[in-house]
Amino acid sequence: MHFRKSTFLAVLLAASSVVVAAQSDTAPASRPQADRGVSQKAIDRLYREVRHELVMLPQLSLWDNLAYKVDGRKVTLLGQVRTASLKSEAEKAVKSIEGVEEVDNQIQVLPPSPTDDRIRVAVARTIFDTPGLFPYAVQSVPPIHIIVSGGNVTLEGVVNNEGDRSLAEIKAKSVPGVFSVTNHLQVESASSKK
Repeated sequence: MHFRKSTFLAVLLAASSVVVAAQSDTAPASRPQADRGVSQKAIDRLYREVRHELVMLPQLSLWDNLAYKVDGRKVTLLGQVRTASLKSEAEKAVKSIEGVEEVDNQIQVLPPSPTDDRIRVAVARTIFDTPGLFPYAVQSVPPIHIIVSGGNVTLEGVVNNEGDRSLAEIKAKSVPGVFSVTNHLQVESASSKK
């Protein structure tokens, strides 16, 4: 299934306005136990609220990756974003959550690069124009995130199966100007078992 350039970009831009890969590095089963006077229920609430706040950031796009960890009342923000303002917005949003006492903002701001911008669009077009992968582009929150820095591509997020994971990597590697591809995509069934 091939789309005209304008149709593809319209679908991609509409979908990317609500994208987030806000996954904690710590699976729910291995979250810190109630410590420092914080109940497990309060920690679970913080996980949900942090994710919600990050998903709602208006500047967040398909080409940004946000992740976080909750340790008691401290939230550590991780990932990569294209603008310093998004890094600041993420910190501000999380600080406003009731119960958060400290935010350690370790989000990396990617250097501006017209070449990386071209690669981002080309990789997205190549991946999401592939018949087996197109359904990921039309989801309300596309689960594949494309991080580009210096021509090096990292795929983040969750896909349905190992075949989709491999296909996304193959497609990303086929884009001219891409030096390397690191595939951090997780298979949904495997990630939900953690």
